[in-house]
Amino acid sequence: MIEVIYGKKGSGKTKRLIDMANDSIKDQKGDVLFIDDDNRYMFDLRHEIRFINAGEYDVHNAQMFSGFVCGLLAQNFDIRLVFVDAFLKLVKEDIENLQWLFDRLKTVSDRHNVRFVISCNGDAGNPPEYLKQYII
Repeated sequence: MIEVIYGKKGSGKTKRLIDMANDSIKDQKGDVLFIDDDNRYMFDLRHEIRFINAGEYDVHNAQMFSGFVCGLLAQNFDIRLVFVDAFLKLVKEDIENLQWLFDRLKTVSDRHNVRFVISCNGDAGNPPEYLKQYII
């Protein structure tokens, strides 16, 4: 399953993502990851959540992000929930061109029983057609 928090900068997406991550620990049966582009919110998360600064691993395009996530899942079969903040900063591509990546994440999600929750900047009133099915 993929869920996307989509809205303009400053609309509270990151706070909502952090709250969702912290709340998920109460009933989550597997490991929870929080991927960001820097360490800014590391201390806002509960200690049970594995915080990953993808910037430290030189993730800077969509292909690298896809490989990075697949590598994380291949290394740890217990991952059940992955939160991604600042998604477009990580992949450095226009959301209009990323349908292939969401299709790939959906396949990985279904195959490995992993839920992805992604925050993404954009006009909430005009998201790409393919993305509408994921917006919460």
